[in-house]
Amino acid sequence: MKAYMLIPKISIHNANAMSSTYTIGFPAMTAWLGAVHALQRKIAKQDGFSDLKLVKTAVVCHECNLQVYKGMGDYKKSIIVTANPLRKKGADFERPPFIEEARVHVVVSLLIEVQGVNGDNDKVFLKAVQQQVPSMKMASGDIMGFEKAQMIYVDENQLQAMKKVLFKLMPGYVIIERSDLMLKESENGTDRLDALLDVLKIHHMAEIDAEGIVSGWKHEKTCSGWLVPISIGFKGISPLGIVSEQRDATKRHRFVENVVTVGEFKMAHRFENIEEIMWHYNYDETNTMYICKNQQ
Repeated sequence: MKAYMLIPKISIHNANAMSSTYTIGFPAMTAWLGAVHALQRKIAKQDGFSDLKLVKTAVVCHECNLQVYKGMGDYKKSIIVTANPLRKKGADFERPPFIEEARVHVVVSLLIEVQGVNGDNDKVFLKAVQQQVPSMKMASGDIMGFEKAQMIYVDENQLQAMKKVLFKLMPGYVIIERSDLMLKESENGTDRLDALLDVLKIHHMAEIDAEGIVSGWKHEKTCSGWLVPISIGFKGISPLGIVSEQRDATKRHRFVENVVTVGEFKMAHRFENIEEIMWHYNYDETNTMYICKNQQ
């Protein structure tokens, strides 16, 4: 028997849409798992929850509104940025320089596997969740509201019971990892970034009739499905050590770069097992990879 907590329909305003150094869209998986880990630390400080662990998380997207603007005649969309306050310079005022921040309004549900909670203390646990979540940020965004959290106990050997849990996530799209598609492309000697682009690109081809007139357009993808680039963590690019002015002087530090792979949004009812949609932390010491994993 496994215990899950469902926090439905979390409305987040101005979440960070820049999931990596070169992708903009749905927030990175590290943002969601980081928020769940922060929630665990807050509740674990309370009496009776010292053994609490929120071990795995599934992210279900219900709405996603990227803050961009495309004017009439524009070729591409522009990011809608917030304006910084004017600052005084001599007798005049000027707009200070700023870095563009991509923002997105999202509504998501989080299904979290819980350890250390049972029928004896689950009501107290849910009450603590209801108190802590409104004071938090998720993916750097403000939580505007959410529906009442609930505990779900499931026997993993009963397929029908798991399907009922998955139906609770509808209507919504679950994000899963599809790095297997990149591996197929890179097996041919393709660079990993090129493999990512090959998986995501869409071919637009004109259909020309016998008279040489374009009668329509055909669109083809290398792989089927709603595929998106998604940031899943970081890879170390320097040895562990201490650097000057680091935030915590007691911890060793290393520089890292983003790890980006292919993700896929799928409707929740298309899964058979809850484990297929769950994400968890994974540390690969050999390759110095700090990533979130979905596939076994």
